[in-house]
Amino acid sequence: MPDARNTLHRNNGDPGSRMSGKSQFERPRWVRDVVRFLPLKSQFVLFGNVRDLQAAELQPGLVTAQSFNQHLCTTLIDEGFSQVLSWDPLSGFRVLGRPGSEPADDDTLLRDLGLTPANGAAPAGIDLLSATLQRLVNRGGDPIALIVDFASRLTVRSDSLNAAEHQLFTHALVLAHQARSRPATAARRPFFNSVLWVVEKEGDLPDWLVVGNPRLHPVPVSKPDQRKRRALAPALLKGLQGAATAAPEVLEKSVDAFVTETEGLLLLDLTAIAQLARVEGVGVEQISDAVRRYKIGVTEDPWLRIDRPRIRAAQGYVQQRVKGQDHAVTHMLDIVKRAMTGVGVRRKGNRPRGVAFLAGPTGVGKTELAKTVTSLLFGDEGAYIRFDMSEFSAEHADQRLTGAPPGYVGYDVGGELTNAIREKPFSVVLFDEIEKAHPRILDKFLQILDDGVLTSGRGDRVYFSEALIVFTSNLGIHRQGEHGERVANVLPGEAFEQVQEKVHAEIDRHFKLVLNRPEILNRIGENIIVFDFIRDDVAVQIFEQMVDATLQDLHAQQLTVTLAADARHTLQAQCLQDLSNGGRGIRNQLEARLLNPLARSLFDQDAQPGEHFIITAVQPGGLAIERA
Repeated sequence: MPDARNTLHRNNGDPGSRMSGKSQFERPRWVRDVVRFLPLKSQFVLFGNVRDLQAAELQPGLVTAQSFNQHLCTTLIDEGFSQVLSWDPLSGFRVLGRPGSEPADDDTLLRDLGLTPANGAAPAGIDLLSATLQRLVNRGGDPIALIVDFASRLTVRSDSLNAAEHQLFTHALVLAHQARSRPATAARRPFFNSVLWVVEKEGDLPDWLVVGNPRLHPVPVSKPDQRKRRALAPALLKGLQGAATAAPEVLEKSVDAFVTETEGLLLLDLTAIAQLARVEGVGVEQISDAVRRYKIGVTEDPWLRIDRPRIRAAQGYVQQRVKGQDHAVTHMLDIVKRAMTGVGVRRKGNRPRGVAFLAGPTGVGKTELAKTVTSLLFGDEGAYIRFDMSEFSAEHADQRLTGAPPGYVGYDVGGELTNAIREKPFSVVLFDEIEKAHPRILDKFLQILDDGVLTSGRGDRVYFSEALIVFTSNLGIHRQGEHGERVANVLPGEAFEQVQEKVHAEIDRHFKLVLNRPEILNRIGENIIVFDFIRDDVAVQIFEQMVDATLQDLHAQQLTVTLAADARHTLQAQCLQDLSNGGRGIRNQLEARLLNPLARSLFDQDAQPGEHFIITAVQPGGLAIERA
């Protein structure tokens, strides 16, 4: 039954191409594959993206979305099948028809097959499906087709069938070889009474039915490519606010944005995004906002809600917490401002809002800068998501990030990283000491930086488009010597410009020659921020800040402790004697020489709220403390 609206045009021998004026709508590849093999094979297995909508051209230039089964049914009727039935475990048998066509006498065909119809459907379990297959395949007259939907659910395990399952697929195998084609339609094309199995994975059916069966043709159904999304986009966007009055160039720009930012999504997702935009009143020019809302589940853009005056005045606040790294603070704040304004972050739709690679000696403020930026954005420095990459040095540690694959222990738990981003898509994600991670994990980072998407072990797509990614590393501080030993690459006495140059060179060498991952450096770009050593003047500032913070904490507990000038000077000399461990080393010395002996003395003297103590001297065995 050819349909004038879906006239078939053969283009270079391909029966699946359709022409409409100057433009060409190409049916999905799986449709063209089915059409090509209908005269040659009696059964088909369609697997893959079978639960998605399909783009269909109802008339030249008018593309809409149809369900998979409806599109398959329409295709079969167009090719010359008189009727198409479907079976699924819930409804049993029913007759499908073309959308908008006159209702057929569905019950007649069902009765001819020995079924008992009621309201256009004939309930049937696996046993009746098995018995009906033979009557259907051997039926004379005009060709008919049966779509066995949800066929993956016909078995518990395809490699261990029970008696009823084995009988069904044995019947199917025998009938595939016994089926005979006969001429049909005006073109006298040979057709079988075809059986089309619809499954999620090809392996859901027994191998002995599918593999090596010359009368059965497997047909993969892929996700929609850019061409299919672009064909459907105008129909979806025309109902959005402002689309009716928008200029053609505005509509074209919106279509481009919609197609680009929905890369990897299904047509079902595109339809849902358009519906979400209509419900929430998102205009056609703001379709990118609707895509973002759908992907990450956030109605308003959190980056637009950040207190901008606070960020403008953040330089001094950050420098108070990260001493002696003014260049790093400026660069990091530039990345934050770029993330807030959205400059250059929407090229592929899913890339992270910002990426920073913080390199330098230990204890110089790399992690502290990440915490401070988190505090600026969230008002809480503990709100960032931190991963200590030394815990991910094993070969299969990447499964901790994304989750174990199906069939492995922990599959139902999900991945630590993917779970965290799904819960908090707007976040700062800190990967601490990245050089300690197993090289396999770098592939995950490449996906995050390039595509902004990770697929969890459970198959969920997790988007990093609203995240700020921060890596920290000690790379470049040491290098490998001539005999394989670890030697210093930079020294505290060198000028910062020299330190910066050497660290950059060593990071470049490590990623290109040691890891063979130059593409990761390309994704990070110019956002490698090198931290300087803690210089003497900066060390004094850090020391003073730590001591004052300790005394202020005691004052909050109603204990007044004063550090005499001579004692402070002695303590400073002891704490700043070795700066190789940076600010962390100063803190460790302060704990050993001030905090521990002070706590011991206050405890032994049974200090009470309201009392005043003076530290008069710092001695090798502890502190000299007097009550004021």
